[in-house]
Amino acid sequence: MKIGVSTFVTDQGIRPAPLGRALEERGFESLFIAEHSHIPVERRTPYPGGGELPEMYYRTLDPFVALSAVAAVTQSLRVGTGIALVAQRDPITTANEVASLDLISEGRAVFGVGVGWNREEMENHGTDPSTRGRLVNERLRAIRELWTKEKAEFHGEFVNFDPVYQWPKPVQQPHPPIYVGGGEGAFRRIADLGDAWLANSESPEKLHPQIERLREVAGREVPVTVYVVPEDPDVVEGYRRIGVERVLFYLPTLPEAETNARLDAMAQLADRFR
Repeated sequence: MKIGVSTFVTDQGIRPAPLGRALEERGFESLFIAEHSHIPVERRTPYPGGGELPEMYYRTLDPFVALSAVAAVTQSLRVGTGIALVAQRDPITTANEVASLDLISEGRAVFGVGVGWNREEMENHGTDPSTRGRLVNERLRAIRELWTKEKAEFHGEFVNFDPVYQWPKPVQQPHPPIYVGGGEGAFRRIADLGDAWLANSESPEKLHPQIERLREVAGREVPVTVYVVPEDPDVVEGYRRIGVERVLFYLPTLPEAETNARLDAMAQLADRFR
């Protein structure tokens, strides 16, 4: 089983390059980082975690800038978005960013995607929250066209462009893997457009029947990565037992010295499963 880390990279914590080096030196397989372009001061949408929204949500670095810095100082670490908010992103620009990251990293990019939860945030990007699911599906299809066709075009409800050239093409073939976040409502999107499921931190006992349902919907085996996994060997073993491909420990956003100390402790646990 692969063991990686998910985190928010902000202006208040460790910088991307030292973080990437620290992860690779300790044997972690991957880094997935969150994205929020901004957070509206006034919100009707409640924070899914309950209580006040943590400050890190409105201090995140652009994920592709941060991951490019990580890729430049590492050799084997997988670099992924966890998650990119496709409902708030131009598909032509995003296709270019992901392909550029895949080139810079020599084929280590993972495109983790989701529809998002903050309605006011997506409204500021001109997105209607009520149609964001259809919008994300269409943008993902358009992005795949741009990655895989010499002359790409797309004509849909939300995305429309005549034939275009766009390079670089991704290093990975046919394209970087698309990891779809969300609950069971995302299963159809995973089946149609995804290569893997980015699952929330359910217990192994609760997650196992969900994985079975996903595979029924998709009609195939679907790799699963689990976010925010407790640093508990029994829980990690439970995920391995049900066939989870990757677990991601959650790394709090901290200065460099504190981050390294936390990673040392995580690495001791990870070594038991690698």
